[in-house]
Amino acid sequence: MADDQLIRLMYTSGTESRPKGAMHSSRSLMGNYISSIVSGGMEGTDVEIHSLPLYHCAQLDNFLITDIYLGATSIILPRPEPEVVLRTIEKYRVTNYFAPPTVWISLLRCPVFDEVDLSSLRKGYYGASAMPVEILAELRERLPNLRLWNFYGQTEMAPLASVLGPDEQEAHAGAAGRPAVNVETAILDDNDNPVPPGVVGEIAHRSPHLMLGYLDDPARTAEAFRGGWFHSGDLGYYDEHGLLHVVDRKKDMINTGGENVASREVEEVIYRHPAVEEVAVFGVPHPTWVEAVTAAVVVRNGMRLEAGELIAHCREHLAGFKTPKQVHFVDSLPKNPSGKLLKRVLRERFSEQVEATAQEGSQA
Repeated sequence: MADDQLIRLMYTSGTESRPKGAMHSSRSLMGNYISSIVSGGMEGTDVEIHSLPLYHCAQLDNFLITDIYLGATSIILPRPEPEVVLRTIEKYRVTNYFAPPTVWISLLRCPVFDEVDLSSLRKGYYGASAMPVEILAELRERLPNLRLWNFYGQTEMAPLASVLGPDEQEAHAGAAGRPAVNVETAILDDNDNPVPPGVVGEIAHRSPHLMLGYLDDPARTAEAFRGGWFHSGDLGYYDEHGLLHVVDRKKDMINTGGENVASREVEEVIYRHPAVEEVAVFGVPHPTWVEAVTAAVVVRNGMRLEAGELIAHCREHLAGFKTPKQVHFVDSLPKNPSGKLLKRVLRERFSEQVEATAQEGSQA
């Protein structure tokens, strides 16, 4: 079989729209396995837990199949239930674990975290969405012997694109790292021209990891691959150290009063408040500002938080137009089975509330 023939369909996560079928070949998958092993410091002596769905490309192609390739030990759990994960680490002397930020947060908040022996855990991987810098600092403090890697990519990249390794976690917390082996990454403007360091543009890749295209969608495939680059839909920039930073998804960028607000920047500030367990920031329609910056917040158990207090906290660290106009307290944030936040669900939910309030006002 030729290495560029379709051998697998992997569907995107559907966090923004209906999932798309990414067509992958043996070339793209094998390239990804090699890049993951080299960039992630993986070894045949590793003992790893796999707790996310195996239809999620990161769990399957960055971690499970690479373990099989190396002859490492794999422990498969049905779900990332925090206490089960922690006790499994202790029982089997697990060395490696991958999870999105939402799951790492759940481990840190689990009541048994400080009771179990986690000394065997020496490699931790995070990805699928941005890790809040405050959570990263807490991980390093509470697990000082854990070496961390940030894996950034997307389903269309099979999925690895760039890696921030252990030696740069502290000095460059929040960065997506450097292009993985076999990957070339550029930042492009609206005309698909490269931009200089420090300038935000769309993140684009060239790599043998790349899919063949989207299933039954030649128009979307052509648009994604225009100019010879795969356009990721993520906004980012390179810093003076040559490190990639992801600012936001294009569709998550909030347009308020003619200014663009990156939801991640606001989330990072909100995570600094000690009462915040989780947060998602998004835009909802506004009759004057086009969109209003809005936050959905989960409060940590045993703590209290008022909307006014959180807004005042944000004003201390953010420009006025970036400060949330609305704060909604929720019991949990909507996530897909792989732990990614579903901001489109929040936008729909709270946009409907805005519309209902407006209708009530017009009828009064």
